[in-house]
Amino acid sequence: MPEDYVEEEERPRKAHPQAHRNGRYEESRYTAAAERSRGRPAPSRTSSYEQEQEIYEDQTEDGSDQEEGEGSVYSDAPAEEEDEEEEEEEEEEKEEDYPTDPLVIEELEKFQATFRGFEKRFRLINKIGEGTFSSVYKAEDLLYDRYDNSWDIDEVNTRRTGPRPPKYVAIKKIYVTSSPARIQNELELLHDLSGCRSVVPLITAFRHQDQVVAILPYFQHVDFREYFRSLTTNDMVAYFRSLFSALSHVHRHKIIHRDIKPTNFLYDYHKRRGVLCDFGLAEREGTDSSRCMCTYYANDRKERLPAIPTALTPGYPKNDSRPARRANRAGTRGFRAPEVLFKCTAQTTKIDIWSAGVILLTILSKRFPFFNSSDDVDAVIEIATIFGKTRMRNCAALHGCVFDTTIPTIGDKGFTLEKIILWATNRTSGTKDDVPVVLSRGEQLAIQFLQRCFDLDPFRRISADEALRHPFLRYCEDSEEEDPDLSMGLPV
Repeated sequence: MPEDYVEEEERPRKAHPQAHRNGRYEESRYTAAAERSRGRPAPSRTSSYEQEQEIYEDQTEDGSDQEEGEGSVYSDAPAEEEDEEEEEEEEEEKEEDYPTDPLVIEELEKFQATFRGFEKRFRLINKIGEGTFSSVYKAEDLLYDRYDNSWDIDEVNTRRTGPRPPKYVAIKKIYVTSSPARIQNELELLHDLSGCRSVVPLITAFRHQDQVVAILPYFQHVDFREYFRSLTTNDMVAYFRSLFSALSHVHRHKIIHRDIKPTNFLYDYHKRRGVLCDFGLAEREGTDSSRCMCTYYANDRKERLPAIPTALTPGYPKNDSRPARRANRAGTRGFRAPEVLFKCTAQTTKIDIWSAGVILLTILSKRFPFFNSSDDVDAVIEIATIFGKTRMRNCAALHGCVFDTTIPTIGDKGFTLEKIILWATNRTSGTKDDVPVVLSRGEQLAIQFLQRCFDLDPFRRISADEALRHPFLRYCEDSEEEDPDLSMGLPV
């Protein structure tokens, strides 16, 4: 593999179709016709960055390709007016987005210096996120008009008469500590999931030596913590219709996201539209699976279960000598399904449904985070506190495990989700025990929907397609009845 800059994934040129060859996405950086008119062949899909950069510089020098703002492609307005508007937009952007932290500024400069000519394609603005495996930066796409941008729903549906505003992208720099297989898996899954407006599309990806960068659309969104306490029933319906539309599309491709949480669902509260992102932990269903007890019939499971031990004192063993089970436990604490905590070796897309249910419980209870365990044992105890020992024993037995506890705060039956939500929102204080609190029709449907998401048996848990047909996601609060326009709610 050459050490120079090689693009692994590329945006198609306008009028130049994309083709898949030998695991790479082979297409010309520029149209063949444009290159032949200059007396040189179009660069191949695997050409080095330096070769493409020379072509780009030649094009800009001879003036044959106009830079953004030089012509009247989008408007008949005078160039001076366009320049003034662009300057105003740039000033606004600088005030709002320009980094002030010296360390962030240094990081942006270092990142830009890694790729020669990067500043001619993207203008880095600020660092907008950081995770375990990557950092994300906001940047302006300087070559937006050179490519097929059919992924940009808003631009395609806009009939513009004035100049086009700047187009921003999210640049995800994947850390070198990530395994090549993990990086390849994420890029392939993003490519396969293109075509759904509720799932973030992959624009392009490239690497330089051990540095891998993915270019994704930048979606304006609002921090979940700023609005989740004030959501009405209609707002919740819009939020979860968008989320489950994304999950429906992902699950139809037999892909498990594994990390469903508010920060990975970029939701625009004002437009009522969200986009599912961050597929760093995602995997195809059945990738690492092996036979689990939950795949056997009920009678077979009973025969295979060991005897339940008895404890003399409350608590759980500090040093457990039993052999450990190996299973994928990836995810964010507080959002992992019980089968993940019990180390089920045949996990399915239903673990994403549980995580979505945790988001709904967070909104209904107005508590974030709702589950806040520090390890797997505490996470199981938190779930057991709600569902009770009896149901947790059955859940553990489903996966060939034994659950038993003498912790006095965990009862046999647990609590209803309705009571948990009323307690969390302080709607039981000052009322008599024999006077029930009346919930609205929307809240009742939401709790019924939550119960389906929180089924401890993953085989009975609601699927994404079934969720989109549930009465809760078809509910319209204004009319106190189901909205006929929301009858199916399938992804578009």
